[in-house]
Amino acid sequence: RSSDPLRAKDFHMAINLKKGQGINLTKAAPKLRIVRVGIGWDITRVIGPCDLDVSAFVLKTVGGNPVCLSDEHFVFFNNLQSPEGFVTHTGDNRTGAGEGDDETLKVDLGVAPLDAVEVSFIVTMHEAAARRQHFGMVQNAYLKVYNDETGEVLADYDLDEEFAGQTAVQIGSLFRADGEWQFQAVGAGYQRELFDFVRGY
Repeated sequence: RSSDPLRAKDFHMAINLKKGQGINLTKAAPKLRIVRVGIGWDITRVIGPCDLDVSAFVLKTVGGNPVCLSDEHFVFFNNLQSPEGFVTHTGDNRTGAGEGDDETLKVDLGVAPLDAVEVSFIVTMHEAAARRQHFGMVQNAYLKVYNDETGEVLADYDLDEEFAGQTAVQIGSLFRADGEWQFQAVGAGYQRELFDFVRGY
């Protein structure tokens, strides 16, 4: 029954994050095992095809700087899973059409590499320079953080910032601090292509 008080207690209101804000996922959902990150957007004011790509970098700290664990720990449309199954990309959506999340990544906290301290989520525009496109042409972009096993939305982040002229956005970061997993809404725009992030990490 929908009025079952035990069932009602199982779900909490999602935290609406603003840029720079975060949530302690370990405390919000103590039994959390698989984090699902869903990202959606609508394309407007664009002539021709517009393809947004969501990527994840599994990072460790070397000399105080974030560094990708290996080439295989860069998860994107041509490498859909990290070696140990820590991060999985569920597939490329090239149009942003349809309802619901356009692209989804799953993070299995139970198999996190010991030296992994962060998963950085980047959204880039495919061939942005050649197509003369930028994030000012994208509307209603959002990120949602789910408990994949229950379907509960733990946090969401609406990108209401104006990213005109920017071709990439670091949308969020899942990181480990003092043994607890936390998520932060980053919302940092860049005039970069995906390859620039690969070189940077």
